Amino acid sequence: MSKRLDGTSMFTGVNSGLTNAFTQLTSQYGDNITIETLNKALTNTNIVNNPHGATFASYMTNNFNNIDSDSDGKISAAEIQNLMSQMATQGLTREQIIALSASSGLNSSLQETVLNHFDQIDKNHDGKVTNQEIQAYGVDSDVEKQKLADINRLVSNMSMFYETDSPEEGSLLDYRYPDDEK
Repeated sequence: MSKRLDGTSMFTGVNSGLTNAFTQLTSQYGDNITIETLNKALTNTNIVNNPHGATFASYMTNNFNNIDSDSDGKISAAEIQNLMSQMATQGLTREQIIALSASSGLNSSLQETVLNHFDQIDKNHDGKVTNQEIQAYGVDSDVEKQKLADINRLVSNMSMFYETDSPEEGSLLDYRYPDDEK
């Protein structure tokens, strides 16, 4: 059986990317990140050339007001930690997966599968997928694949009606198993 679908790497990659980007930003601009420092970061080659830097800095810029939970105009380490905890418990939106997962080193096949089946994975229809929902979808998919394999195996082993060459055998159709000789 194939490897079961698991979103752990996606959530770990997103957390790692946010942590790395925040660390890099604070090393360049100080402990609290403002919208101004984020805009500067988006033109800073040290940040832009970092695999995580530009994408995560752009995400923080676009979502600044949501991340800055105390509305003090700064994103602190605690607010980044809160964002990561929120994503881990409440899940990722389709937009977050698109924006953050690819640059986090995520297996593109996992990202593609989650995005292609987002609505089926999102069982509670809250617009977010959690790792538990991704794993449950993987189990459901495995069960459906096994059911289909079982049905195909049963059908291929079923007895069949075969046309006979001689009508004197009693019928134009003769009931035989597929492995029987004519």
